[in-house]
Amino acid sequence: MKTHKARHRLRTCLLLALTLNYTVLTMSVELADIKLGIALFDMILDFRRVPPVAGRLVNMTKEIRDVTRDKKLWRTFFISPANNVCFYGECSYYCSTEHALCGKPDQIEGSLAAFLPDLALAKRKTWRNPWRRSYHKRKKAEWEVDPDYCEEVKQTPPYDSGTRLLDIMDMTIFDFLMGNMDRHHYETFEKFGNETFIIHLDNGRGFGKHSHDELSILVPLTQCCRVRKSTHLRLQLLAKEEYKLSTLMAESLVRDKLTPILIQPHLNAMDRRLRQVLQVLSECVEKEGYSYVVEDDLQEEQEMDRAHTGPRQR
Repeated sequence: MKTHKARHRLRTCLLLALTLNYTVLTMSVELADIKLGIALFDMILDFRRVPPVAGRLVNMTKEIRDVTRDKKLWRTFFISPANNVCFYGECSYYCSTEHALCGKPDQIEGSLAAFLPDLALAKRKTWRNPWRRSYHKRKKAEWEVDPDYCEEVKQTPPYDSGTRLLDIMDMTIFDFLMGNMDRHHYETFEKFGNETFIIHLDNGRGFGKHSHDELSILVPLTQCCRVRKSTHLRLQLLAKEEYKLSTLMAESLVRDKLTPILIQPHLNAMDRRLRQVLQVLSECVEKEGYSYVVEDDLQEEQEMDRAHTGPRQR
């Protein structure tokens, strides 16, 4: 009974790699391997704001259909003309028989994400990203036409105090390095108010076009010219040959059961984009001065450590 409940509580993120009988003709497809790459990438950057993810083959019949208590999900299962087990679930887009996820015959590549605390225990708040895109062909967002837009943001709660603006800068760097243009909202734990951190949940549009660097993603950084010292030092470290970002990513990804996960051009793109981020920060320091641009969060951590441990004994 306990095993059954444990298996039931696994949240299976089946954003599947394409199979012969399943093709989606869209500009960008969210895949299981992308989720894996993003979770590892988040840890290498030392942000640790993405729930841990692991990839594995899932038996759709035994591990999902036969154990789910969600009747709505159960009703979306069917057998395809190719005699494969398929389902399409419930969502706003692409959840239909035309866009079903199908196994071979019922084995499917999936990513398993760690559960966040239940919403009944830890409510989350959704925030609109100040640098959200307009998603309109002819209408531009305010940040696209006002070069001083960051000054307005800095005077608006919760960005006028605490670390939230620096969190947005971290998120901006994170998104640019993986090419994610779709950060329209973000979440925080409600209980801690503004004394909390951003949770990077919606990352499915990352690692798309490796040949294109979307510089508009970096606009928050170029407009605000602010960054944590810990983030700046980590980026500088990952730009060194002995700690090269692409190499660390490749070494981390090879351990997953679904390897290969990212192709070499995606890894090369990360190194290239990292150099661009460091160039932007270098220009910011030259223009505004190091003490304005780089927030020394490391000193605060050291002071907190000393407060917890007390004075050293001689």
